[in-house]
Amino acid sequence: MNRRGRGVTANDTKSDKKRQRQQNILMRLGNKPIVLVGIMGCGKSTVGRRLAQYLSLNFVDADAEIEKAADRSISEIFAEHGESYFRQGEKRVIARLLDEGPQILATGGGAFINSETRARIKEKGVSVWMKAELPVIMTRVRKRPTRPLLQTADPEATMKKLMDERYPIYEEADMTIWSHDVTHEAVMEEILIALEKGLPPLTDEASENNEVGK
Repeated sequence: MNRRGRGVTANDTKSDKKRQRQQNILMRLGNKPIVLVGIMGCGKSTVGRRLAQYLSLNFVDADAEIEKAADRSISEIFAEHGESYFRQGEKRVIARLLDEGPQILATGGGAFINSETRARIKEKGVSVWMKAELPVIMTRVRKRPTRPLLQTADPEATMKKLMDERYPIYEEADMTIWSHDVTHEAVMEEILIALEKGLPPLTDEASENNEVGK
């Protein structure tokens, strides 16, 4: 019987399994944020919000934090000061966010390319590369035509060049999942599975405490 005096239902069992799964991931995560990396359009923000909700963590979008700090949109920063200026601000903002403990942090497509930022993420976070194929990416980015790096005569060729340059660097992430043309929930599930497989195991003491809490 459950607390309300009725029999255990399938929903109760499902809820318990979700709570146990959540607890296990969070305990193994420790004090580190989960950092989503990948090319623009791979779903870092949309999937990240769902992942944050599932794990009961805060969701933080690095680009939004940069805009808040600069009191300008990303497009305006690029137009007024150029990409190099933007990248310096991005590096500072992400360094600050990495010190804020467990959260889901979605980074901009170029953030992980910076060697200093990459090293900080390696030290203080758990990085997940959301890998996607060109046709999937182009379908998504065409829905938001204001992206500064795609303001070219041939956006698809520009995107392919970016992917060729960046994918070998994204491979340095702690974990990799495929962001296919499926539901956001399905991609989130891929991240959860990757975390379960890739995070450090619990110590014996932590594992015992986790069992007691079930």
